[in-house]
Amino acid sequence: MILDKQMQFSDSQALTASAVGTNVIDLGGDFEVGTGEPMAVVFSIEVAADQTTGDEDYTFDVELASDAAQTTARNLIGRRVYESGTPTAPAQDADLLVAGYQVVIPLPPLNILTENERYLGIRYTLAGTTPTMTCSAHLMPMSMIQNSLAYPNGYTVS
Repeated sequence: MILDKQMQFSDSQALTASAVGTNVIDLGGDFEVGTGEPMAVVFSIEVAADQTTGDEDYTFDVELASDAAQTTARNLIGRRVYESGTPTAPAQDADLLVAGYQVVIPLPPLNILTENERYLGIRYTLAGTTPTMTCSAHLMPMSMIQNSLAYPNGYTVS
């Protein structure tokens, strides 16, 4: 699988608190996402989510915003929630968030001509006593996700 750096939201982003991805995608003024080929945001867990105290929760959001900092006119377009302990529907068990696991959020076709927001980005919401994890995220066609498998990084570039 070939990953495009321009379609990357996070690159081994170490999380200890809620945060937005380190990158956003500027869709410009009249660009359509998902017209023709269904698209999705894929979050690849590289370091397992911590559940030491059993109250850690992890939420993965995909959103549009009118500014690159993702603070103005935010519009949620996809979400997955993972809870420690016994999750309540529609949340899934945070035990799934081990190295190599992928969280896939399909995107509806986005016609930016009818939207005010031009920046596509992601948001991680971590809750609980000691939530931590390392994650990468990319925008990619659904056809590339079907047979892909992510592995944790075993190297350091210096």
